[in-house]
Amino acid sequence: MFRGAAKVTLDDKGRMVIPARYRERLLERSAGQLVITVDRDGECLLLYPLNDWEHVERRLMELPSLHAQSRRLQRLMVGHATDLALDGHGRMLLPQELREFAGLDRRAMLIGQGSRCELWDETRWLERRDAWLKNEAATTDLPAQLDSLSL
Repeated sequence: MFRGAAKVTLDDKGRMVIPARYRERLLERSAGQLVITVDRDGECLLLYPLNDWEHVERRLMELPSLHAQSRRLQRLMVGHATDLALDGHGRMLLPQELREFAGLDRRAMLIGQGSRCELWDETRWLERRDAWLKNEAATTDLPAQLDSLSL
């Protein structure tokens, strides 16, 4: 499981060092083989260990192809999915097209989300996080599944 937030830096070539706590899990789960793709909200990239991505990809491709939203998800997520591998220094090279999609320049945030990580531009992440926290304080309409959750 991936959890927590970590600041990361992209070098001039678009390489990013995976933090040690995530690197160990990635090596255990997928021998350093990863898949990165776009998020459907268009704000970040999604990073999966290869075996976890294959499960997601199968489920996406099982969606009905005559449903417009299903086709859009398939085109976006599967169409942009790119295989990556960690090098001997724990780095991965992010494709230029995906860096542009997520607005990634130099400073970024890697956000653990269970079986995957999200990769955000640091400034965008901080803005969204603060907006979500502000809106959360004003929102009382929670899904029924959260009624019994105690934090």
